[in-house]
Amino acid sequence: MTSLMKSAALTMSSREIAELTGKRHDNVKRTIETLAGQGVIAFPQIEEKPSTGGRPAAEYVFSGDRGKRDSIVVVAQLSPEFTARLVDRWQELESRQSPAIPQSYPEALRLAAELVERNSHLQLVVSEQAPKVEVFERIASATGSMCITDAAKHLGIKPSALRAWLQENRWIFRRHGSARWLAYQPRLESGVLVHRITPLGLDDNGDERAATQVRVTAKGLTVLAQRLSVAACGGA
Repeated sequence: MTSLMKSAALTMSSREIAELTGKRHDNVKRTIETLAGQGVIAFPQIEEKPSTGGRPAAEYVFSGDRGKRDSIVVVAQLSPEFTARLVDRWQELESRQSPAIPQSYPEALRLAAELVERNSHLQLVVSEQAPKVEVFERIASATGSMCITDAAKHLGIKPSALRAWLQENRWIFRRHGSARWLAYQPRLESGVLVHRITPLGLDDNGDERAATQVRVTAKGLTVLAQRLSVAACGGA
């Protein structure tokens, strides 16, 4: 469809997404790269921009209708509650464009149809994300923790697949010669994982024995639900 809007293409950078959602820019870029690698979104254009330190920093730039759609998907993964804020930002950018004045009745009809189509498409994207937002909010309001096996059941993936992802993404690890999983300290500090110590009684020498188990918190399950939504929908 030929657009009647006569202005430069609208863009949205990864840094602006970080500012809108309150997330670190490197985390936003990592999410973009993960989704692009999974084929959920197209790999956006990358540009070098001056940073506060004077050295250039890489930013991803979304543009066009596909870019708008992909940026909404990224925000839905990062922080679903800010999806509406991103939609508002796109609408603000679009409102700054000056539409060409239709020169005939057919042109006026085409412009009206185009605007209706744009609005319908945006509403469809938001409605598709709404069930995910509801699930994330319900999970985040829960308390307590669960083992990795139970977390995998909630996420709809195999426990072995979840453990492999957690290990690959530096959430959990095993000490050399040990069969038990442990959480990396940054994951404990951020509250996505906890260690539960279970007393096992006394050993033959009279010393207290204990077992350490890695458990996923409600916050951790929310983060995993966002990052593994593609795998969960696929029933992996």
